[in-house]
Amino acid sequence: MLLRAAVLSFLALSGPALAQFGPQGPPAVGVAPAERRPVTESSEFVGRVEAVSRVDIRARVTGFLEQRLFQEGSEVEEGAPLYRIERPPFEAQLSQARAQLASANATLENARVALSRARELRATGAGTQAALDTAQASERTANAAVLGAQAQVRVAEINLAYTEVNAPVAGKIGRSVLTPGNVVSPNLTEPLATIVTQDPMRVAFNVSQRQVQELRARYETRGGLDATRVRIRLVDGTVYAQVGRIEFLDTQVDRNTDTLLIRASIPNPLRQVQGRTVDSRDLVDGQFVTVLLEGVQPVLSVVVPRSAVLQDQGGFYVFIVGENNAATRRTIRLGRTVDGMAVVEQGLDGGESVIVEGIQRVRPGQPVNPGPASAPPGAPPAGASRAPTR
Repeated sequence: MLLRAAVLSFLALSGPALAQFGPQGPPAVGVAPAERRPVTESSEFVGRVEAVSRVDIRARVTGFLEQRLFQEGSEVEEGAPLYRIERPPFEAQLSQARAQLASANATLENARVALSRARELRATGAGTQAALDTAQASERTANAAVLGAQAQVRVAEINLAYTEVNAPVAGKIGRSVLTPGNVVSPNLTEPLATIVTQDPMRVAFNVSQRQVQELRARYETRGGLDATRVRIRLVDGTVYAQVGRIEFLDTQVDRNTDTLLIRASIPNPLRQVQGRTVDSRDLVDGQFVTVLLEGVQPVLSVVVPRSAVLQDQGGFYVFIVGENNAATRRTIRLGRTVDGMAVVEQGLDGGESVIVEGIQRVRPGQPVNPGPASAPPGAPPAGASRAPTR
């Protein structure tokens, strides 16, 4: 009796251990449907913000700089005074030119009187033809001298006007290279300051030949450039609120990089802080940004959870549950990822059950035990409709 009880106790204790070495069933996996949803197509590129106009401010005459009339780093209006150069030397030159013009006018008047007298004498026979010809030549010479003096007055007036340097365009002006007291000249190698326009701005980015072909195939039948829009992501990860439009495609491919330059125009208004307009803008000439080239209208696309997508040397693929619950490998062409959902451009038709959880236990052709995948925190249940991502 005691021996029998001991044997039964041994079998009871060893039962679970023996069960671990028995045959196991198909691995349990979590699946989610490959759904068709409206998705905004987007491609990312590295771009740089550029000002539409960039103007170097230079002196047009040589003289001493008397005043700087702007605050460095501020925005200036077109025509606003920026610098004032010493005026008295140019005012004196203008007075001298006007005096020379007055002298030339007096000489011309005298020449006209002499010509009139020579004509009268010639008509009466008292004068000679030679005297008349000389009087006519003198009158023409005096008239030419007047024209030259008038030109000198105009030059002096222009030079005097150049003593005030004004802004040729509206925009933000940078630092001033020279301070009052220095001699400025048109021959200076460095400009006095630089103005860059602020609104709108341009975003320039390069696209490879392969990407150009893909974009052309995607948007050509929908209206070409009119079917696209440009957004930019700033360095802190935020997406800029304003939307841009492509305005220029280069006519030549860069032979060094095999890329095509594309340029878009995008608004750059003054910022609003707590409902108040401040003297600041988000985009700055020269800054790097991420360019998002998007379609204007969302398109119906097949999406799967990004966690379902695997990759090896053959490319991207997913496992779907086929007939008899067998795991089948399906090669796909992967698009962009939106909120944890990957866009499948080719390889799935929609409606397939894609394995999301337990993929590490799956082998091609192996039977599996599928069940609904658990939804990530904050995500809608599998099969629930979602608003299109823009």
